[in-house]
Amino acid sequence: GQGRASTELVPALAALTGMIGEEVKGYGSLNRVPAEAMANVRNDMYLTSEAIRLLDKQQLLAFDADTRRHVQLFKRQLDDATRYIPLWVKVAVAIALGLGTMVGWRRIVVTVGEKIGKTHLSYAQGASAEMVAMCTIGAADLFGLPVSTTHVLSSGVAGSMVANGSGIQRRTLVNLLMAWVLTLPAAMLLAGGLYWLLNQIL
Repeated sequence: GQGRASTELVPALAALTGMIGEEVKGYGSLNRVPAEAMANVRNDMYLTSEAIRLLDKQQLLAFDADTRRHVQLFKRQLDDATRYIPLWVKVAVAIALGLGTMVGWRRIVVTVGEKIGKTHLSYAQGASAEMVAMCTIGAADLFGLPVSTTHVLSSGVAGSMVANGSGIQRRTLVNLLMAWVLTLPAAMLLAGGLYWLLNQIL
């Protein structure tokens, strides 16, 4: 729970690894694992991968080079089976983002460029906000942190307005804060409702 490895971790990891092998072997392949059992198998695989990562991070994998290579290969195989995005999800997300941008691009541009600050966005402010957004999103990607590009960019624009002394429109700032707060629960409710509906239909 504290991100530290205990002396029992390696034996427990060995037992869990053997259990995963037996589970998958019993069905013939991972693709043949029934849906009702898949969640447990995937969870065991995920926990095993994370345990190996923790051991490696704390340099507790006191194996020879060949064994270490096999352990890392096993971890990659686990990650390939548990941490992937199906093609249809990528296509669906790309279409949704494209349609959303087609419909709402003008409002986004006007809000970011004209309604955050009390003056229009200058080239220098835009460049500063974009550079901050680039660095922030790059750092978030490096550390695996979930961030919104729109939230990051609008925050950068707001910061450039404050630095320029032009000030921020309070109404827009309140709307942005409300959007930040409500985005997560609203998205959760919509996704949960859509999942329930699709389960009923399919």
